[in-house]
Amino acid sequence: MAFQQMQQEAPVLKYPEDFGLHPNVSLENAANMLFRAIQTSHNQAYTWTFIDKPQEGQIYLLFMPNPSQPLNDGIRWQDQESRYTIPVQRGTRELEVAEVKFGFIPNSQDTAAWRMRRRYRLHKGGHPQLVLIHYSRVPPIQIVPSLLNNPVRHYPLRQITDPPIYVIGERAGQKAFPHPAGPHQGGMPQVGMNPQAMIAQQNSNMEALERRRERERTRDGSGGVGVGQRPGPPRLDDDESAGSTTSFEHESELLSTRTLAITRYRRNHELMEEVFRHAALGGKKPSSSKRIYEGFDRAELEAKIAKLQDDVGSLQAKAAERKAQKVAADDVIVTASGHTPMELTT
Repeated sequence: MAFQQMQQEAPVLKYPEDFGLHPNVSLENAANMLFRAIQTSHNQAYTWTFIDKPQEGQIYLLFMPNPSQPLNDGIRWQDQESRYTIPVQRGTRELEVAEVKFGFIPNSQDTAAWRMRRRYRLHKGGHPQLVLIHYSRVPPIQIVPSLLNNPVRHYPLRQITDPPIYVIGERAGQKAFPHPAGPHQGGMPQVGMNPQAMIAQQNSNMEALERRRERERTRDGSGGVGVGQRPGPPRLDDDESAGSTTSFEHESELLSTRTLAITRYRRNHELMEEVFRHAALGGKKPSSSKRIYEGFDRAELEAKIAKLQDDVGSLQAKAAERKAQKVAADDVIVTASGHTPMELTT
């Protein structure tokens, strides 16, 4: 596997977004970030890099095929790493914490061993190979003199040229090749690119375009996002992380293929609806609907009803008069002939 081969050479697979500096990370926040990272990692390639001499408060999200393996971060640790598990989120998930204390950076300004590192992963109820790492401080202790200037790795670190790689989802294991520069960027792939590179470029271009449109739509609709701002990765939403500079925000920043297709389908239908509405109404607002009887005058209707009743009465009177005249005519015929109507009919 490419994961294990690269891991033996010391680099690690890191989520590319920067989470900023956080003095403290609670267990609930760590569990939430790991759970959200499962979705965002489906469409975000992880980059090969070295973790070296991190700052206090730094956070990293790594993909580690073997989470129990040692992690070289350029810090000399004077304590053994301890592991324990804690149920979180009302027992629905189990969080494993690997903690090591009393670290320092050799050949640096560190005069005491005050650094602490915690590695979090969802042992149950999540993806066990996604590891959240947070660096903080503990009460310092004295540095062992023999370790003060003893580095933990060889410098300078080698340059990494391997492309980013997807770690979760249908594209797991596929490399994400960088976009070609020049007139081909954002358009058709360059001639001669292999099929995987062409597909990766097209998918990346489509996702970038959709994300830009979503941000523009958000700015136009709510005004909540300023010019030049972009949604970040899943965020820490606890009060302990109030001083953070960047956060894990808007999971829609990384869209799956299905979500992208649904969004485009809805957008196309909205555009077609606007076109046909304008063609039918000519840009005018539709008139408010009225009840069917609101266009009639009640007094006028009553007058017409009275007139119709008079006409009906007149017609009935004429019909009765014609009937009476016919009966009288029949009586005259019988009297003149001297026969009864029965004899006349026979």
